[in-house]
Amino acid sequence: MSNGDVFLGEVIGTAILILFGAGVVAAVVLNYSKAKDSGWVVIAFGWGFGVLAGAYTAAPLSGGHLNPAVTIGIAVDTGDWDQVPVYIAGQMVGAMLGAVLCWLLYFAQFQANAEEEIAQPTLGIFSTAPAIRNPVANLITEIIATIGLVLPVLAFGLTKGLGESGTAVLVVAFLVVGIGLSLGGPTGYAINPARDLGPRIIHTLLPIPNKGTSDWSYAWIPVVGPLIGGALSGVIFNAAF
Repeated sequence: MSNGDVFLGEVIGTAILILFGAGVVAAVVLNYSKAKDSGWVVIAFGWGFGVLAGAYTAAPLSGGHLNPAVTIGIAVDTGDWDQVPVYIAGQMVGAMLGAVLCWLLYFAQFQANAEEEIAQPTLGIFSTAPAIRNPVANLITEIIATIGLVLPVLAFGLTKGLGESGTAVLVVAFLVVGIGLSLGGPTGYAINPARDLGPRIIHTLLPIPNKGTSDWSYAWIPVVGPLIGGALSGVIFNAAF
């Protein structure tokens, strides 16, 4: 795969991922949305379908990593780091683009925030935040949850039938749904540095009325935790398989 194909594939795929993922959260939490208060299960499946759509779209160009933690895990396992910067650059650009698209799609609902007597915080649509703020616990949660993603993804590559049938991405999508349902409660399961950092940057820049803080004091955890989890997954996979 050429650097150009990798970059373009990751931009497009990650943009779709974030459009679906941030979009489902916006649908559930924003006032005047028809899906208001439909709940955590809807959010978990929305993110899973975002992985499904984004990864299948990107796969012919880049393999559809869509996540620096996955890219790092593969690089640690294989020892091939040549295209890692290209993958991560594409993922970051795509994540920011997807966040902008979500804002445009829900523009009227975001603008309605200016009319609310009590401002509605909007960061949770774009990025994660912990249920209980404890940096050590939050970091450990993100590391473990990311291992729960990347290690199975690496192992799926050994299952010949998944690759031949084209269902590997579908299985990963359901894996992400499962992570959301089982492991997402403590921190909102970033499990992807680009997924959290790119939209957080866009949240800071967008002119959303009464949007609240972008919580930069927490922002390092959903970046560092998944990177550690991805690297550990590569080490474990290389040693065990």
